[in-house]
Amino acid sequence: MDNSLGKVLIVDDDENISEVMKLYLESSGYSTKVCSDGKEAEEKFYEYKPDIVLLDIMLPKIDGVDVLKWIRKDSNTPVIMLTAKGETFDKVLALELGADDYIVKPFEPKELIARVKAVLRRTSMDVVSKQELTFEELKIDISSYTVIYKDEEIKMPPKEFELLYYLANNKNKVFTREQLLCEVWGYDYPGDSRTVDVHVKRLREKLKGGRNWQIETVWGVGYKFEVK
Repeated sequence: MDNSLGKVLIVDDDENISEVMKLYLESSGYSTKVCSDGKEAEEKFYEYKPDIVLLDIMLPKIDGVDVLKWIRKDSNTPVIMLTAKGETFDKVLALELGADDYIVKPFEPKELIARVKAVLRRTSMDVVSKQELTFEELKIDISSYTVIYKDEEIKMPPKEFELLYYLANNKNKVFTREQLLCEVWGYDYPGDSRTVDVHVKRLREKLKGGRNWQIETVWGVGYKFEVK
């Protein structure tokens, strides 16, 4: 980051909304760059190297979901999706593809700043936490988003990986489903506790556990990564 709180790339084809976001972000201490279509967003992303991207779904030339996929090929830069009220938008799909949060327009400027702060705080905590977690027959590397289990790389979507990493990085601590939704998916995530259950089920299908570790269900509470 530069001397500001962080660099924000705003991608929205509505000039009025972009200007409002730019005004409030800069008055809150952030640096900003604005672009109005998906193609320009990809060019500016490499040139500007933002700390976070505010990305509209409906964009000219390349839509927001395709820009998100493009960013996620090579980068873990946090992305908050922007969507108009009533717009057809698969929130779960966007989050599964690697978005960190989403905001429905119109939104209050205070909400925008709060979301940006929350996502940047969460990702900065990831950076200072341990990059690689190692257990018997299991290695979790957050720098490359890779999981090695029994000497084989296990493929998993970003949120599945982040859930595993969060639990393993806080071994033997019990988390409620609501806590996991907040910490892994971001506060005010639209899903319910079944989202966590489904992801844990998928993790267990891929990782059968080890002699001294296991993803455990704590009945009536939630889940923990238990290490004996």
